[in-house]
Amino acid sequence: MATDAGKAIPRFPDGFLWGVSTSAHQIEGAAGLREPSVWDAFTAGPGRVKDGSTAEVACDHVHRYREDVALLADLGVDAYRFSVSWPRVRSARGLDFYDRLVDELCAAGVRPVPTLFHWDLPADLDWLERDTAARFAAYVERVAGRLGDRVTKWITLNEPAEHTLLGHALGVHAPGRRLLFDALPVAHHQLLAHGLGVRALRAAGATDIGIANSHGPTWPASAATADREAADFYDLLLNRLFADPLLLGRYPDGIGDLMPGDVAADLEVISEPLDWYGINYYAPTRVGAPQGTEIEFGGVTMPAELPFSVRRIEGRPVTDFGWPVVPEGLTELLTTFRDRYGDRLPPVVITENGCSYPGLDDQDRIAYLDGHVRALHAALEAGVDVRGYFVWSLLDNFEWAEGYARRFGLVHVDFATQERTPKSSYHWYRDMLKDRTKGRTVKD
Repeated sequence: MATDAGKAIPRFPDGFLWGVSTSAHQIEGAAGLREPSVWDAFTAGPGRVKDGSTAEVACDHVHRYREDVALLADLGVDAYRFSVSWPRVRSARGLDFYDRLVDELCAAGVRPVPTLFHWDLPADLDWLERDTAARFAAYVERVAGRLGDRVTKWITLNEPAEHTLLGHALGVHAPGRRLLFDALPVAHHQLLAHGLGVRALRAAGATDIGIANSHGPTWPASAATADREAADFYDLLLNRLFADPLLLGRYPDGIGDLMPGDVAADLEVISEPLDWYGINYYAPTRVGAPQGTEIEFGGVTMPAELPFSVRRIEGRPVTDFGWPVVPEGLTELLTTFRDRYGDRLPPVVITENGCSYPGLDDQDRIAYLDGHVRALHAALEAGVDVRGYFVWSLLDNFEWAEGYARRFGLVHVDFATQERTPKSSYHWYRDMLKDRTKGRTVKD
């Protein structure tokens, strides 16, 4: 893959936040020290994870967090986005772990940025039930009460779109339901939980709150009316369904009628003002009219009965996951959001961006990150108020239904020995962060 890594990285504004991200279930391990999550039940089923693995040990981060924080300090990031495991903090011992982690981060000069829900719902709860949103708010209150004296930047939910689609509509992630459009209440209850979580954080004194939503441009497969209409519907489901309620206080036309409860009252909660809006970006999606057959795309089988079909983006390099590499799609996405939401869009933070590639000398990952950092700068030049960028991920980890086959980390993890080895991309990112205010050339 071509790279501009030998050229100077454009200058970003002073105070721009640079970080890396992880999630609890994917790295923590120590499953016996927490209550079960829906992912424990899911991975126990045969054939659900491609390599048959579980996250019982993962990266053993619960026992090795000091080593991992040392890697963060050496990397030179401003902030570390991790997630708090709701099943773990049901006990005082679990909260003690996050106390220690936050203390270690603060001592290392790395800002802790916790995500309060990253898909690992306690096994006895269900997003189809409205009460789960209220239970989430109580959990948030407890975590904020314990960590809020040191944590100042918070994220409520990670990717409710993917958790709804993959976990409840298509059944390829936990909890493994295949409800198709009957999964819409899951989306609504997660958004309601977000709003209630924002209120709980405000009550605890938090002043820097966002969400991490997954978004990407939707490209029609052709100029044909059927393809454009299918692409518009896909964009509604994956982008507007999760952004419009938060930023505009309403669902797209026709969607609110499909949601449970007093939707108008719920939208007042869902649209609680945010201090910033987090976007996870990986790639655009090319969409056309339904073709009447199942399609395998990005490791997911898309059912034939969907009113659209996902098509491959030709002529682009792909990651080890088969995802197309389209850095300029990030610029397009951000300028589209600015134009669509105007002054209702708060400052934006890229809460995830990364790629899966094998090997320690991961030049393809360097090219990927280099291209996306430049695309982010192009959005800044176009007038989008972007305040931060987090690479996914610090460590190779348990990649959900893919198991351990996909490696997104800047740091290689040998899962047999738990040895950590920084990759070439780790050194590239570290050098970029060192040189970010000096205007010097960054070399891989």
